[in-house]
Amino acid sequence: MSHKLYNHINKFITIDESIYENIASFFEIDSVKKKTTLTESGTTNFSTYFVIDGLLQMYFIREDGVKQTIQFAIEDWWICDFLAFHKTSKTDFYIEAIEESQIMSISKSNYELLLKEYPIMESYFRKVYQIAYGASLVKFKYLFNYSKEDIYFHFTESFPEFEQRVPQYLIASFLGLTPEYVSKIRRQKRS
Repeated sequence: MSHKLYNHINKFITIDESIYENIASFFEIDSVKKKTTLTESGTTNFSTYFVIDGLLQMYFIREDGVKQTIQFAIEDWWICDFLAFHKTSKTDFYIEAIEESQIMSISKSNYELLLKEYPIMESYFRKVYQIAYGASLVKFKYLFNYSKEDIYFHFTESFPEFEQRVPQYLIASFLGLTPEYVSKIRRQKRS
């Protein structure tokens, strides 16, 4: 069982390793190949994912058929359509591996059992969700308040690991830019 989740949990709450062994039994560990789709739009029976190693993206398909990336997840990050997960409703999103990845996943039924058996995990997940919600608010602030160029440079300076690992067209999609525009501002920066 991966100790990455154990370490992550202990950043927010304190549990000992013996309790973690029991908590970990609610999860599945999977290795997924690049471009593997973990969750598809329209499904209700999906999991939430913790990235042990690798890189995932969440996206939806716009009316014009273009994939619109809305979230990335690297090591020690969670990714899921949390609203649909908690309501057990259909998701509008896809989750796909950008790199070969190792993940831990927990189904809705196991999640509910976990929280019932280990109520302290409610505190852990609440804190994780608060951070995720706060990050989405910050993203909206930047999208509404900054120029496209400033949005790109703020993102790449704040998350340099993404600029190295994520294909440029996916960064453009995430930031609501075109790949051509990102190429243009990257060339200008090098000049």
